[in-house]
Amino acid sequence: MFKKKILEHCETISSLLNHSHQIDNFIKILTSKIKKGGKILLCGNGGSAADAQHLAAEFLIRLRPNISRMPLPAISLATDTSTLTACGNDYDFNKIFERPFLALSNKNDVLLVISTSGASKNIINVLKAAKKKKITSLAFLGKNGGDSKKFCDEMIIVKSDNTAIIQEAHIFLGHHILEKVEDNLIRYFR
Repeated sequence: MFKKKILEHCETISSLLNHSHQIDNFIKILTSKIKKGGKILLCGNGGSAADAQHLAAEFLIRLRPNISRMPLPAISLATDTSTLTACGNDYDFNKIFERPFLALSNKNDVLLVISTSGASKNIINVLKAAKKKKITSLAFLGKNGGDSKKFCDEMIIVKSDNTAIIQEAHIFLGHHILEKVEDNLIRYFR
């Protein structure tokens, strides 16, 4: 069983080589938006919420221990329990990312959603809000991308039905992309 899991993980990570064009686009968009004074707003549900927080922290603090740099602007929309629970109670759970996104986003920002199914209504709603505000949206998706793929500007779909493996691929992608963005911005801000 363990060997089978490792082989499935390796096969899924290797399949990301088919997304080199999308990965390059993510890097270019994130680098460009931050150079223009924008920030990254991230969100996801469950394990993907944890990944959104993890990646935001990598930007705010640092990704690699041997590189000291200025903090880069990133906010996880999944960290404020007061806002999340108030919105879920007063409006609807499907608006928990849309409401803070509408309040906090500006024209040079980027929305990065993380979803293993692409089917969560709260993810779809925040993507629709980004479209209305003409804010670039990027997505790490899984399975077949769900309805989220209809509303994002750029996406990488990890073709797997195994939620854990999709999440492993998403965090791998996040680390790689953020490392390249960090490299670009270190050169830019020097």
